[in-house]
Amino acid sequence: MKVYTKTGDKGETSLYGGVKVSKNHIRIDSYGTVDELNSTIGLIRSYPLSQSIIDQLIQIQKNLFHVGAELATPAAKLYLANGQCRLPKLMEEGDILQLETWIDEMEEKLEPLMHFILPGGNLAASQAHVSRCICRRAERITVSLHELEEIRPEVIKYLNRLSDYLFVLARKIAMDAGHEEIKWLPNE
Repeated sequence: MKVYTKTGDKGETSLYGGVKVSKNHIRIDSYGTVDELNSTIGLIRSYPLSQSIIDQLIQIQKNLFHVGAELATPAAKLYLANGQCRLPKLMEEGDILQLETWIDEMEEKLEPLMHFILPGGNLAASQAHVSRCICRRAERITVSLHELEEIRPEVIKYLNRLSDYLFVLARKIAMDAGHEEIKWLPNE
């Protein structure tokens, strides 16, 4: 199979299930941004991190492929005529709860957050902050898509919780590397 198919040369692409849309369709923007997020999470994994964090990030990347597949599938095409889901896996409440568990475990080791902090720390922490921002953008675009077309609420919840995870991860990575958080105080 070749990487290039030439089927998108006229500015259109096919969604899962065969529906053709413009490459600037909001649905394409939503799963394209999820793909961008997935790539930046891969970049976080390139830094020296604990194996448990690397394992979490790999699971998140796999989940983001499922999110992207779901966003690439119009609601009317999500299920086959026999009621079976067209996709191998959908985001479930358990995936969201897993993120919350990981967040809680990291927060137990962090100082309580009393102020806004400036994004930063070492390179890995800074990359986690960039990924958090991309995740928030993916969430906003997906919410906009949901206003036009049906999107299961678990997808939006997963992206929302993932941005929280990435924020806490950035703090944890910075703390583990000995970087002090710089507080943003509005009167300074």
